[in-house]
Amino acid sequence: MIHKFCQDNIYMVIDVNSGAVHVIDELVYDVLDFYQDKETGEIVDLLKDKYSGEEIVEAIKELDFIKAEGLLFSDDRYFDHDVLKDRKPVVKALCLHIAHDCNMRCKYCFASQGDFKGVRSLMSADVGKRSIDFLIKNSGNRHNLEVDFFGGEPLMNFETVKEIVEYGRAQEKKYSKNIRFTITTNGLLLDEENMEYINENMYNVVLSIDGRKGVHDAMRYTVSGQGTYDIIVPKFLKMAKMREHRDYFVRGTFTGNNLDFAKDVLHLADLGFKSTSIEPVVTEAHHDYAIKKEDLPFIFEQYELLAREYVKRIRDGNGFGFFHFAIDLDQGPCVFKKISGCGAGSEYLAITPEGDIYPCHQFVGDEDFKIGTVAEGITNTVLCEEFSNAHIYNKNKCKDCWAKFYCSGGCHANAYNSNKNIYEPYDIGCEMQRKRIECSLIIQAKLAEG
Repeated sequence: MIHKFCQDNIYMVIDVNSGAVHVIDELVYDVLDFYQDKETGEIVDLLKDKYSGEEIVEAIKELDFIKAEGLLFSDDRYFDHDVLKDRKPVVKALCLHIAHDCNMRCKYCFASQGDFKGVRSLMSADVGKRSIDFLIKNSGNRHNLEVDFFGGEPLMNFETVKEIVEYGRAQEKKYSKNIRFTITTNGLLLDEENMEYINENMYNVVLSIDGRKGVHDAMRYTVSGQGTYDIIVPKFLKMAKMREHRDYFVRGTFTGNNLDFAKDVLHLADLGFKSTSIEPVVTEAHHDYAIKKEDLPFIFEQYELLAREYVKRIRDGNGFGFFHFAIDLDQGPCVFKKISGCGAGSEYLAITPEGDIYPCHQFVGDEDFKIGTVAEGITNTVLCEEFSNAHIYNKNKCKDCWAKFYCSGGCHANAYNSNKNIYEPYDIGCEMQRKRIECSLIIQAKLAEG
């Protein structure tokens, strides 16, 4: 399987199974339309009005060589691999819902403004400590583990966060583990004291902001309806400066109301943030801010525009990181991660303030997806197995998709929310993902030119 495309007069072809990416010329690009199905003479005849016979024959020889090297039209080495059979994944990451409450009322919030369609509550230190015990007990021989403090707004329960971190530090030494704590915050409660603690104790920090002031304040406001941009930007800039070379990123959402999201990404870069992620909203189609299929051409233009500016800024010495343009061209040791995806429901789990376990944070609140408790452990093993088996070779749309090793089948929650089936990916999300991959590869090609 191959995928070829052209953007900004750069022609590329991806050999899906080997992971090889080739920058080619227009001649080879055209020859590829017939290379697998036609003889040399037929191809020459089909393209003779555009190229000379000698040029076409030379292009075919070049493709023959690349194919013989296993870098074009290669076989799928992983489809029936033993690693996919009898997989016994271990838990490596937890999303701790430290607060089912929030001091903001974001219009698009999937968590029902913080309460996840339940009662507003805060996680106790006891539940948090039991969660750490659960993680260590179910992590097998894995050394590096992750615990994400999530909400709602985690800073509303920050003293408990600190208790859990302290407990985790003691347990990781006892069991020879390394727990990487992260936190996601809307920033309203950030102050000098908790910023210093976060900077010292958190492996990564996610700061929620959507971009330009008007865009942000239209969606992200306080309980009283006040916009939050002016409150959080100075705090986020200070937090980013404190992080220096440590991991952080500002994370936002674009909607049908700001399809020109490239301006928001660049606005955040202009503010001084070096690590950015702006994600498309996923919501029911009836919402006025939902992204629709007819929006895709404009969205694609935005990704292309952003890719050009991304390259320009890197060349000018003021580059920044954009999550969706960070692409791994190596299909080596992590290939099975690319096959299995995020690991929700098997390797990655979410835990509520009450200690209930769900496949991930986006399934919390739906009782059909409750898979256990920190007290009892995993009780719904059938559901866990269903998630564990939701890899790209068990998804019909993914098996024949050229992007499958890059996206790993997409988000299970988005699939379920759009199709009521975690095995049927969210089509609009797939379209955007494929475009982002193409833009990422074009960026790599341009930067390789110098």
